[in-house]
Amino acid sequence: MIKRKKPLILFKYGGNAMTDDELKKQVLEHMCSLTRKGYHVVIVHGGGPFIKDILGKVGVESEFIDGHRKTTPEALKYVEMALKGEVNGSLVSLVNRLGYKAVGLSGKDGKMAIATKRLHRKMVDGKWKSFDLGQVGDVKHINPQLPEQLLNEGYIPVVTCIASDEEGNDYNINADMFAGHLAGALHAEQYIVLTDVDGLRMDKDKPETLIDKLHVAEIPSLVEAGVIQGGMLPKMDACRIALADGAGSARIINGTQPEQISDLIGKNPVGTTIIK
Repeated sequence: MIKRKKPLILFKYGGNAMTDDELKKQVLEHMCSLTRKGYHVVIVHGGGPFIKDILGKVGVESEFIDGHRKTTPEALKYVEMALKGEVNGSLVSLVNRLGYKAVGLSGKDGKMAIATKRLHRKMVDGKWKSFDLGQVGDVKHINPQLPEQLLNEGYIPVVTCIASDEEGNDYNINADMFAGHLAGALHAEQYIVLTDVDGLRMDKDKPETLIDKLHVAEIPSLVEAGVIQGGMLPKMDACRIALADGAGSARIINGTQPEQISDLIGKNPVGTTIIK
């Protein structure tokens, strides 16, 4: 790994903070301004709403298996068009307009990420059964050389979650999981997940039950108790991966409140922090 002189914060960017134009501008300004405070910044994004929109426009129907979108080779062309062409391109343009230097990437660039085909497993009649999700993949390996070089040249890498396997087949990868693997490989000081709530709550309907800090070892029991559920499951799994692979800490914050981003380097902790 190339030695860097500044600590790194990697953001997983998504949710409502991505679909509201004014909020998007504020979020990106807060994230990128950390480069003026002595930090490197990497932004990883997905784009579920944009994928849904483009597939609807071109009339490609999606099949879902337990909430997982099955992605055909035809659908993947439009998924990549949405993620790399529309979302990534617009984020790079906005970061540049704000006065910073962004470079748009996917996992395919420089073989940054090597994918492997993902099979969804579920219990059917007492037996585990695998379901083919098409062009949906997992991260097999991360080579951080390209983003490291860009960071050391003063650029902000903006990365989307498309990657190829060793045979050149392309896959769409869950953005949370992609970000977690990249945060670990880059040894990020902080891996930050932007979501639509202030963090993990013991009772999701009661803001006052926010969990300020938890250890990775506590995650399985919170899953079993139903505290971690739904969309929070892949986010927590990504935090676990990031920490296991080399990130210093992981944190879930509210991306609809951009000021929380500036608080990341202050003395008043925000969101839910996950530590080893």
